[in-house]
Amino acid sequence: QVQLVESGGGSVQTGGSLRLSCSPSRYGDHTYCTGWFRQAPGKEREGVATLYTPDESSYYADSVKGRFTISRESANDTLYLQMNDVQPEDTATYYCARLRTGRNSGRLGCQRSLLGGMDYWGEGTLVTVSS
Repeated sequence: QVQLVESGGGSVQTGGSLRLSCSPSRYGDHTYCTGWFRQAPGKEREGVATLYTPDESSYYADSVKGRFTISRESANDTLYLQMNDVQPEDTATYYCARLRTGRNSGRLGCQRSLLGGMDYWGEGTLVTVSS
């Protein structure tokens, strides 16, 4: 089983930027779909962005479109989330996740993965946005 490790969380002021990273515990386990999710205190987990790795198509929650960018460095299989113009409502624990090797949901399936269904999850990194 692949373990995912997030980093880059912290405190940031409203309007600022932050970049999250996610690396696997071992390399060579290909995934067709990976993404970022978040859970704010007292709320359910929600999808933030997903990325279909064969062509790097990306999909976003409406709440972050135009502000957040998901990307991936294939050489080291590291996933990123660039967060710009952060707002207090972006305060949450952010998790990276991916489908297991061999499971190909296609682009539409990867977009729908914003609703969940990933196989492997990291333990999360906390982002706090202060006003």
